[in-house]
Amino acid sequence: MSDPVLEVQDLHVHFDTYEGRHEVLNGVDLTVEEGETVALVGETGCGKSVTGKTIMGTLPRPPGEIVAGEIRYRGTDVLADEAVHDRIKREQMSMIFQDPMTYLSPVFTIESMMRDVVKYHDRRDVSWWEMFSDIIGRDSAENEEIRDRSIDLLRRLQIPDPEGILDRYPVELSGGMRQRVLIAMALINEPEFLIADEPTTALDVTVQDQILNLLKERTENRNLSMLYITHNLGVARQIADKIYVMYAGSIAESGPTETLFDAPLHPYTRGLLASIPKLTGFESEGISGSIPNYTDPPSGCRFHPRCPAYMEGVCEQSHPERFDVGTDHETACYLYEDGMTTSEALDIAESEVRYEPSRLVEAQHDGGGDGRGE
Repeated sequence: MSDPVLEVQDLHVHFDTYEGRHEVLNGVDLTVEEGETVALVGETGCGKSVTGKTIMGTLPRPPGEIVAGEIRYRGTDVLADEAVHDRIKREQMSMIFQDPMTYLSPVFTIESMMRDVVKYHDRRDVSWWEMFSDIIGRDSAENEEIRDRSIDLLRRLQIPDPEGILDRYPVELSGGMRQRVLIAMALINEPEFLIADEPTTALDVTVQDQILNLLKERTENRNLSMLYITHNLGVARQIADKIYVMYAGSIAESGPTETLFDAPLHPYTRGLLASIPKLTGFESEGISGSIPNYTDPPSGCRFHPRCPAYMEGVCEQSHPERFDVGTDHETACYLYEDGMTTSEALDIAESEVRYEPSRLVEAQHDGGGDGRGE
């Protein structure tokens, strides 16, 4: 069997700030196989974006620091050699970032940015003279071909008047338009591996559906492998082959998409599903409290202050390993043991994990993250 496209093992990332040291990622493990779409889901502030940026090599350092762990891309440990990581990032990987105005230059037109992405994506250094010469020769056959590719991709992303959009600046576009431009820039070079960080959050539902279909088409027909970061479980179910549920910098549960929805085991996973609004009534269950403060995270399982199945003297002692339950299904919770069948584990979950206000443990570490964990 060939190596996975991406393999993250025991990844720890901390941030030094004036408030203290934020221990954001706490031993993240995940794998993306060839042509597979993996969704990383969880609340805002749980470490999803930090995970994506660390994989992509765009983690700000300082204040960020990779304390421990490995990131292997097609068998190569990219954290061991920054030059290799940089080359792979430029030649084979791409990322759709969450905030379009942070990643689109206000002084260049959409066409010039897309053209530069195509022409210079595999270059580490580009001189001002090269860029100036390119502007002068903007009517060259190569630039016309890039323009045609850009127009076709923008049209597929449901952008009206794509020819006119290319001549505009980001400030002239709506938030949803800018987000779609970012998606186009990430896809135009047909990367082998894509990290999509909440790419459809700012979009209308109808446009969102079209973009998800485009991403699914790329994975199916062009063998694109993708890590899709989202807090929307519905989107994750629609697009992902496998789901990793993250809480406070750790993977709480992972498994094939339908398995995770049919037999959710970890109390956090069950709480997320219970929090989804129902059309049949206005009452909803959910998880009280918030993501812990990363400068002083809870001991043991970081979820235990919010967990309805908390076991005193067990959950706060040490962080649980991930137990194999059923086929390709893992959960980091002391309620379960290795080798349990799915039905055995589900019986325990349904009897022990109930989100009723009277059973919730009062949050001992309130205050939440500061945005760095998102």
